[in-house]
Amino acid sequence: MNEKIKTVLNTILEAFESGAIPEAVAVATFTPTGDIPSAHWSFTNRTIQFLSGTADSRGYKQWLSVGRQVKKGSRAIYILVPCFKKNKDDEIKEEKKVLTFFKAMPVFSVESTEGEPLDYQNIELPEIPLLERAYAWGISVKAVPGNYRYYGYFAPDRKEIAIATSAEKTFYHELAHAADHIIKGQLKPGQNPLQEISAELSAQALSRIIGKNAEDTTGNSYRYIKRYAEQIKMNPHKACLKVLADTEKILNLILHGRADGVSDFQKVA
Repeated sequence: MNEKIKTVLNTILEAFESGAIPEAVAVATFTPTGDIPSAHWSFTNRTIQFLSGTADSRGYKQWLSVGRQVKKGSRAIYILVPCFKKNKDDEIKEEKKVLTFFKAMPVFSVESTEGEPLDYQNIELPEIPLLERAYAWGISVKAVPGNYRYYGYFAPDRKEIAIATSAEKTFYHELAHAADHIIKGQLKPGQNPLQEISAELSAQALSRIIGKNAEDTTGNSYRYIKRYAEQIKMNPHKACLKVLADTEKILNLILHGRADGVSDFQKVA
């Protein structure tokens, strides 16, 4: 087996052993839009990208095309690229593409480059006191390329919140996930309906309590909660009542630095 391909596969296997795969798979669903190359990658390669510690990686020439240069001494990430050959089908007199093998293609993370700023790097993180709450918990907050369905995520193992919009509520939502993780010790992997509903309810409450932005996002929150409530065969009102106790704990930890058995000084494990 090609040594570079073996390295890629070992990265995935090690992630299974360490328990990082559920988080990586969840984040890999966060497909960017626009001219971000990884938007067109396979799910496996986006998972490899996240496991390598970045949300944006590209080939050497792709970075040059956007005015960025790979820093000297940077190490490449290897993704798997399928290689095809054309076989002629005598019966239908047409050529068919047949997968013959995979090759390892080197790409470099945005963190390994320097030069012209990218569009998503110009996203202004909300200037709110709660940003300091995330830092106090040992969580970093960064801007990433987004898509039309998802505007942020919280990665517990990576101890980071990533947002693709300057909207305050998106940050509050991910901060609520972080608080929920601290309270429970571990979040359920993926888009768990009850976790999503409690995070959105908390975000809407925080927007009303301390938000600077006057934009009313209640309608968006209702639709978001309704979508997840339907997955557990509940109406939005009943689903919100079900998570009300969890939501109270989340808000207490964020606003007052305390929840049942948890202190403000406790960081993400």
